[in-house]
Amino acid sequence: MTQAILNLTRVTVQFGVHAALRDVQLTIHPGERVALVGANGSGKSTLLRLAHGLLAPSVGDVKVKAGVRQAMVFQRPHMLRTSVLRFVVWGLWLQGVSWAQAHTQAALALQRVGLQDMAYRSARTLSGGQQQRLALARAWALQPDVLLLDEPTSSLDPHAKREIERLLSDWLSAADTTLLFSSHNLGQVKRLATRVVYLETGRVMADLP
Repeated sequence: MTQAILNLTRVTVQFGVHAALRDVQLTIHPGERVALVGANGSGKSTLLRLAHGLLAPSVGDVKVKAGVRQAMVFQRPHMLRTSVLRFVVWGLWLQGVSWAQAHTQAALALQRVGLQDMAYRSARTLSGGQQQRLALARAWALQPDVLLLDEPTSSLDPHAKREIERLLSDWLSAADTTLLFSSHNLGQVKRLATRVVYLETGRVMADLP
């Protein structure tokens, strides 16, 4: 099998007296689509933040394959006080893309998610579904090897949920992107995932196709 793209070895994350993750072992290989399921407070968001380097383990080790590019979309993306286009441009520019090239790539990303006609609107005036599509556009523009999603459709109406799922399906069918996402929607898990990890009180209780 190919070298793991992400490996968690006996990881515990402690917040004061509360253990958000407990002795977690998890290995993810390139191209896998892994869903994290479990009740609120089971550790799904903590695991995603740990995988993205936003948290450090209290115990254990997290290894990401060298050179891997990652992008994360949060449950409620924070919208900057800027235009829809600039929201994507800033993400690219901070990764070292030239200002002119960032504008070109951002325009293509907005077209991909159907927001090209809103490029000069304030990002904060978009609906919830549009904001989620904008966050996906910024992630797609970065061309990540690993895409991390934290409950990507939980606060959206049914139409917006279907649109986000369609965009993700199109993305994953066109690129060999590794996906790690959390969801309470088991239908969505069945449609998008090739593997399911069930968490309970911070522990991995099942890891199955």
